[in-house]
Amino acid sequence: MSRPPVHGLDLDPQTRCAHWHSPLDIIALKMRCCRSYYACRACHDALADHEARVWPKAEWDEPAVLCGACGTELSARVYLACESQCPACRASFNPGCHKHRHLYFAFEEP
Repeated sequence: MSRPPVHGLDLDPQTRCAHWHSPLDIIALKMRCCRSYYACRACHDALADHEARVWPKAEWDEPAVLCGACGTELSARVYLACESQCPACRASFNPGCHKHRHLYFAFEEP
């Protein structure tokens, strides 16, 4: 199975980008607006020709996060509950990403 493409600035093979490039910055996020993976919201904003939209709770079971270590796609629900570790390969994710989750996932319904 091949990995979906990931867009971003200065990407490495594990989806680190110009904005987030620590050893733990190994996830890409599928943007709800275009259903394309980007290394981060800043990469989307720099490269896309439209405004970003967040995933509503009603769609949190759809694939929305890509592990850059193993290529597993996670739903928003699984990612938000995974305690900063890929459930498939056990690679560690940056625990500080929780500070930015509102940029990708809607926690309040409109």
